[in-house]
Amino acid sequence: MIQLQFPDGAVKDFPEATTGRQIAEGLSMSLAKKAALIRLDGVMLDLDRPLEHGGKLEILTRDHPDVLETIRHDASHVMAQAVQELFPGTQVTIGPAIEDGFYYDFARDEPFSLDDLPRIEAKMREIVARNEPIKREVWDRDEAIAHFKDIGEAYKAEIISDLPESETITVYRQGAWKDLCLGPHLPSTGMVGKAFKLTKLAGAYWRGDHRNAQLQRIYGTAWASEADLEAYLHRIEEAERRDHRRVGRAMDLFHMQEEGRGMVFWHTKGWTLWRTLEAYMRRRLDAAGYGEVKTPQVLDRTFWEKSGHWEKYRPNMFVCETEEGEVLSLKPMNCPGHVQIFNMGQKSYRDLPMRMAEFGACHRYEPSGSLHGLMRVRGFTQDDAHIFCREDQIEEETEKFVRLTHLIHGDLGMKTDHVALATRPPMRAGSDAFWDKAEGQLLSASRKAGVEPVIAEGDGAFYAPKLDFIVKDAIGRTWTCGTLQLDYVLPERLGAEYVAEDGSKQRPVMLHRAILGSFERFIGILIENYGGAFPLWLAPVQVVVATITSDAADYAQRAAERLRSAGLRVEVDVRNEKINYKVREHSLAKVPVIAVVGRKEAETGQLALRRLGSDRQAIVTLDEAAEGLSQEALPPDLARPAAPAAPALNLEEA
Repeated sequence: MIQLQFPDGAVKDFPEATTGRQIAEGLSMSLAKKAALIRLDGVMLDLDRPLEHGGKLEILTRDHPDVLETIRHDASHVMAQAVQELFPGTQVTIGPAIEDGFYYDFARDEPFSLDDLPRIEAKMREIVARNEPIKREVWDRDEAIAHFKDIGEAYKAEIISDLPESETITVYRQGAWKDLCLGPHLPSTGMVGKAFKLTKLAGAYWRGDHRNAQLQRIYGTAWASEADLEAYLHRIEEAERRDHRRVGRAMDLFHMQEEGRGMVFWHTKGWTLWRTLEAYMRRRLDAAGYGEVKTPQVLDRTFWEKSGHWEKYRPNMFVCETEEGEVLSLKPMNCPGHVQIFNMGQKSYRDLPMRMAEFGACHRYEPSGSLHGLMRVRGFTQDDAHIFCREDQIEEETEKFVRLTHLIHGDLGMKTDHVALATRPPMRAGSDAFWDKAEGQLLSASRKAGVEPVIAEGDGAFYAPKLDFIVKDAIGRTWTCGTLQLDYVLPERLGAEYVAEDGSKQRPVMLHRAILGSFERFIGILIENYGGAFPLWLAPVQVVVATITSDAADYAQRAAERLRSAGLRVEVDVRNEKINYKVREHSLAKVPVIAVVGRKEAETGQLALRRLGSDRQAIVTLDEAAEGLSQEALPPDLARPAAPAAPALNLEEA
């Protein structure tokens, strides 16, 4: 007999090899009809899997949130079956569930086209409608290899050959179709439902290695309900409209090209946005007690060996050799250089905490296939800083950092969704005792700062656990922006020390921290969060003075100079085009304020102000516009109470 404990605390005995379905039927036939999976001691299992031991048991219905991943995994199998029914001779490789959906990689001589996707979707719906049972089978290893070779599935045979000898080989059948898979799966194809859609095609290398054969990848999304699918597709449509690459082109912010893979060419307007953000960050850091430094771009291999990066991070480093035999690397990160500055001169416990900041340009090798606009690059600048402190200062410094991070993210239009505590990864430096201590300290410090972190098992850096700050944007997507890492290892490796109160030499704790992450990625996130329609203080061009008639051109130039003298970023449009054309063009470029001037405005010294996204306009004097807009354009850290004239610029009331 095996003993099972149910969520309500009840404990019951069952015969060995009892299945989840049998248990559900014993409780309620209606529950058995809705049951999709079971969870035994936290492990998901097929509903018809014989139970080998007792433990805590949950019966999960299809609408349980934790079943969604299996729905997506099953959808990938249904797609693979559909492809092989429609295109005989196609080999299947791997097809996992991923965030918001699934994909499957196929080996086929003839390329798929977008026109194939509706056909595949239709076949998938047919397979779902068949409601074919999904059954798990355990196969002999050698027989499985021989079978998949015989049916022309060389990739599946290779996967099995590379598995450890001790691995159980499981195959899942959907009617007559079968696939090698670890599982678990739903009881039948019908339970996948029809809330799915195939979304795109892509290329992929077998096992992610560019030296291997190139495969064809089909992506899809699947949800528990049609309503969830529709909501997701709406978000995707909105995300495409806000795509930073599209908006960046429309606003003339930046471009990227093949000759500089993963590197950004910033145009004047994009660099203005960068400088505005950098100046804001510099003021915030100055006020928070950080000292800014600058460290070298290129350092000798021996330096990176001593820091541990050569062993752990070498594949991601750009390395070069000189004629003198030196092996040098572009820095992938700033932290070892900051330790060198700390090590210059003797430090006392009274000098701590020492907060050292750098807008440090770093370079890391990323495979070309993983590059994605500003979001994934090879050359980037971090808003990096390191805090050297005593152990008794960890909690206070963490609390200050949490407050500063929330403040900055709020100023930039982001809301913190949650904070994750990333714990020790499989490959790491330091002993288990060190990791126990460091993780415990960071957890305690987080709670003192009023944050209860979500545990992200195994996601820490190789040298330290960390806090990751997850923010939510305007359309509900989450991004990791900001991190705090608690590090004892690097100070030890690089010999950092200070003189304690008792005269002994002690190692400082090193808190690695960033609030934006990289400027490139954060600007990409900002572009998508605002859809390019930045608040006035961030907008690269804040005002365009546009003429209705040519005889207002001189006044337009004088008006622009007056607005510039008030600190605003202003352009002038005196082209011989209709004003509606100009307004539409500058609206597409996301200019926040268009100041329209004609003969009447020139004679009266006024401006007709029109806000982005509004057809309304307010007629104000040039001085009122300069004073009101300059007040509004102040960055959040410099903002002051509104001047009396400011209400005249509220176009919603005009």
